Amino acid sequence: MAEPSLPFSIESSKVVILTGAGISAESGIKTFRDNDGLWENHKVEDVATPNAWNQNPELVWKFYQQRRKQLLEVHPNPAHNALVNLSSVSKEFVLITQNVDDLHERSGSKNVIHMHGELRRLKCEKTRISQDRMSKKDLQSEFIYCNCCSIPKKMRPDIVWFGEEPYQLNKIFENIEDCDLFVVIGSSGHVYPAAGLVNLASKFGAYTIIFNLEPPINSHAFDEIITGPAGITLDKWVNTIIKNYENSEL
Repeated sequence: MAEPSLPFSIESSKVVILTGAGISAESGIKTFRDNDGLWENHKVEDVATPNAWNQNPELVWKFYQQRRKQLLEVHPNPAHNALVNLSSVSKEFVLITQNVDDLHERSGSKNVIHMHGELRRLKCEKTRISQDRMSKKDLQSEFIYCNCCSIPKKMRPDIVWFGEEPYQLNKIFENIEDCDLFVVIGSSGHVYPAAGLVNLASKFGAYTIIFNLEPPINSHAFDEIITGPAGITLDKWVNTIIKNYENSEL
């Protein structure tokens, strides 16, 4: 991997990060693009769409409860930790993730924008009020009911399913339009609108980099492509950035 040669100093720059499933996969979390599009042996349309919830809520609930329990078994990897280190030397740092796990927060990242929701949270079907629900009783196989309605209503995973609009899009667009460096980590470039954010960053003059196991389908949109496990490539890249920063302070 070539030495970082950014066209600006990191300490005077606004950095926006977008992470995808690849960074979580390195911690052992399976993605729906594994095994020919099956997700834990389920078709995506059977467990990750509003129609699936309406048609077979028991299956969807069981699927997501298994994924929620899995959070207790996985841990942040060096790529998650590298982003915390990068944030410490950036003038402004914004972390956006497509992932629904909490590995960024557990590594020490703050104010993460979860554009596709969070496994830790459930929301009332009626009021849409979202709550962090990860106690032992919240991980049971039976449905969980809200405490915000006079007659408790069933709660659903606070996840943006296929066909639903991602969260905080305006905030995401505003940050990308104003950044100097846009870095994507672990994204195949298949899922929109996330896959199109690099085009927005480029339009407003940001330098764009992607770290991924292999070049994504939208690789032509990036200024720089770095392939390999993010736990190795990103960690090395960030360490070099920090070393250069520390040397500049001498």
